[in-house]
Amino acid sequence: MKDEKMTPIEMIGQDKNGELEKEKVHVVDKLIDYIPNAVLSRTILKKTTGNVTAMAFDTGEEIGEKSVPFDTYIQIIDGSAHVTIDNTKHSISLGSGIVIPAHRLHAFNANEKFKMLSTIIKSGYEDFPPVFF
Repeated sequence: MKDEKMTPIEMIGQDKNGELEKEKVHVVDKLIDYIPNAVLSRTILKKTTGNVTAMAFDTGEEIGEKSVPFDTYIQIIDGSAHVTIDNTKHSISLGSGIVIPAHRLHAFNANEKFKMLSTIIKSGYEDFPPVFF
């Protein structure tokens, strides 16, 4: 068994597909830094079947209401967040997560700094009957 030493995050690059380098041990909440007055994202995995993205929100930042055609799992890795799904507000703290169902309106608001992992699984079309023209 090989020794898995931690690699400083600034040394972990991205491959030609924009994904985080494979076989590098890292600390999840150190994958991304906060930037004042911004929302920052970093791709961890990007496949045709789904994506995993780390995001950092500075205090007061938000992502406005939107919907996506896939289920999305959100996990808070630093701080706490406010997520609204179809007008229902949820407070999510460090170590907690929530599934945002496909096709549901949702928004993120940072009353304080927070970091999250977003995992999108690109399926779910089977939940809707086919549309014929």
